[in-house]
Amino acid sequence: MNRISLQTLALGLTLSVSGFVSAQSIGTDTNNGSHIAIHVNVGRGMQGIVKPQALVGALAVQALAGNRNGGGSPYISTQQYSGFFAGPTLPLWTFDVKGSRDGDHHLGAIVGTSPFAYPATTRVPTYIVPLIIRTHSVATGIDGNPADATYGRYTTAPGETTFDPTQADNTCLAAPNNVPLQLVKQSPIIEPATFVFGGVKVGTTQYVDAFQRANFWKVLNGSDDYHVLLSPVITLPPVVIDVPPTAGMAVTQSNFYQAAFGFSFCAPILFVDLNWFDSYLNGTVMPQLAQEGVGPNTFPVFLSYNSAFSIGDVTSIFNCCAIGYHGITGVPLLDQTYGVVDFDTTGWFLGPANGLLTSTMSHEVAEWMNDPFTANETAPWGGTGQVSGCQANLEVGDPLSGTDVPNVKMPNGFTYSLQELAFFSWFFGSPSIGVNGWFSDNDTFTTDAGPNCPTS
Repeated sequence: MNRISLQTLALGLTLSVSGFVSAQSIGTDTNNGSHIAIHVNVGRGMQGIVKPQALVGALAVQALAGNRNGGGSPYISTQQYSGFFAGPTLPLWTFDVKGSRDGDHHLGAIVGTSPFAYPATTRVPTYIVPLIIRTHSVATGIDGNPADATYGRYTTAPGETTFDPTQADNTCLAAPNNVPLQLVKQSPIIEPATFVFGGVKVGTTQYVDAFQRANFWKVLNGSDDYHVLLSPVITLPPVVIDVPPTAGMAVTQSNFYQAAFGFSFCAPILFVDLNWFDSYLNGTVMPQLAQEGVGPNTFPVFLSYNSAFSIGDVTSIFNCCAIGYHGITGVPLLDQTYGVVDFDTTGWFLGPANGLLTSTMSHEVAEWMNDPFTANETAPWGGTGQVSGCQANLEVGDPLSGTDVPNVKMPNGFTYSLQELAFFSWFFGSPSIGVNGWFSDNDTFTTDAGPNCPTS
């Protein structure tokens, strides 16, 4: 049993609006009242110039310094709970961990049943919502001279560009695997594949379920009882989003950045103001999906193609870019979780030359599963992946952003990228309860996160 009441925990999770700031997962409250955790990346030639940590400098780091009065093995108490709210909600279990890293208690909720006490198969109805995004502004130039007052600023002109994941793309992809939506539906995030971590077969299943099983492998003792699956997966009709000229911009020339930053990419790429986008998504799009069956007990995933989100003005490279996020919204209570993911084939971002593909989606689905309300506490950690500062939340993708597990080739012949993910034990401390005693699912992390990240 948890040492606090479930009502208190539910209230804390539901009303959490504190900002989590890092280079990779940035929590912010948008104009419509939703709370989101953002996955950030930068252009190939812009590392060291664009600093994601500064994208939301107005937000405070949520990192509570622990009293190092503990040590030893973590103490973990869990409880199954069918719903925090009056209506239907996700199946959840709560945890209270006294971590060995700091000796403090940390609380949270995770999707599924408790692998410690109630290992069972959970199926979360999942809706893929393709986004057809239309913009009315095209980049015509960029100032690449650091001595200029306008350094890093785009110039633009009127021009319409449409990004549609439901249509074939024969420029950045090749037939027969040239329709982004179909590639996502056939990916190992949706369809089963066999996953072996360090010689241990954790299952033939979806990637994030395989990660979750590996995450708690020593607790499960190899049992096949525990799964958390996206099922059924339903594809809804595409939603058209018409972006005003001030909130969106397309770069349509492959060599656009060559002179200023020394790289080319598979054009076009789209940049949209995140604040405008998320407000529109939650204020206009989300309410219309209720008639399709989307509700607090489901997981809607909004799919864009070759699109990224500026943290503010799209005409500045210094605001770029979020490449996906997950969040929670709702009125009067925040009870609807959701994810926004991009299927990227541009090669614009740091990472594989052929694009991030499904790496962003694996990041966001895993973080949604392990931190659905963007409020799960951990001891402060940082200085890893692209997290140059500190954060104190259970965002399992952030510490290893930019690091993938071995690619997975699916029956359609397409090779998919999937991000490596950090285990529960990495955040809360040794000894590991993960597969092989690991701290991440490809053994990049060989120890836990170590001493608390300094908060000042």
